[in-house]
Amino acid sequence: MQASRRLAMVIAAATLSGGACAQAWPTRAIRIVVPFPPGGGTDIIARETAQKVAANTGWTFVIDNKPGAGGNLGVDVAAKSPADGYTLVLGQTSNLAINPTLYAKMLYDPQKDLAPILLVANAPLVMVTGMGTPYKALADAASAAKARPGALNFASPGNGTVAHLTSELFQKAAGIKTQHVPYKGAAQALTDVISGTVDLYMSSVPTLLGQIKQGKLRPLAVTSARRVDDLPGVPTINESGYKGFDAVTWFGLLAPAGTPKDVIARLNAEFNKALQQADLRKKLGDEGADAAGGTPEQFAALIKDEIPRWGKVVKDSGAKVD
Repeated sequence: MQASRRLAMVIAAATLSGGACAQAWPTRAIRIVVPFPPGGGTDIIARETAQKVAANTGWTFVIDNKPGAGGNLGVDVAAKSPADGYTLVLGQTSNLAINPTLYAKMLYDPQKDLAPILLVANAPLVMVTGMGTPYKALADAASAAKARPGALNFASPGNGTVAHLTSELFQKAAGIKTQHVPYKGAAQALTDVISGTVDLYMSSVPTLLGQIKQGKLRPLAVTSARRVDDLPGVPTINESGYKGFDAVTWFGLLAPAGTPKDVIARLNAEFNKALQQADLRKKLGDEGADAAGGTPEQFAALIKDEIPRWGKVVKDSGAKVD
């Protein structure tokens, strides 16, 4: 009887100790790995959101940019970090839903090696052209491409990126074929589309919004089902005659698999709270992104659905990265 009582006391003490530790978290800075370079859409969304959560909670966040391999490098670093709540990653469509089919060998399994926390934001893509081209609307570009199959070129930030595959979806919907010109990132692609070296270019709204507002690029259409608040005069592809067209890049927060559920729940609650606040929603909107939110289960379901959806587009396009 005494042994049983002692065992019960030990279990109770351990339970209380574990609860105290959970309540104490976090006791140090939380690292958010961003698997792309500083200054891009993913980086901006991570910084703005983390800054708001920090202001609400007093927590300290450190943004750790680890670009490479289409975002795979940074996600892998996070997935292999200790599952203690002190390393997170802001993943997105490419490295969570596209790359599992695009790459012959993956360093991680998005569904097994990561614990979803919540969907942070959605960002439509926008198709643009240089101000010197004759294309004033999406119909102009589509007509030119149909009249001269393969004559127009269509640049993207890289082979197998969301922009590349969304452009493939559009070409299929429009019954046209252009010459794909993949770049290693957005910088040189932007220079070339502004100069007229390439005819058309597609990338995320956050990436191109500044050049559009400065009058360096002419937007032809956005890829989401509804118009973008910051580009109210730009029609959707759906409105432009291609019914049902809807494609966005999404951004979500994850932790290494095995991260304590109470830590996941606390992170989910605080980030949801931040994403409902008007000032953060405006900041994200200014970058062309829509604040999201939701449960870990909802984000997990999104990833599960998006992997086969984008996998089919990868296979149909023939895109590969070794």
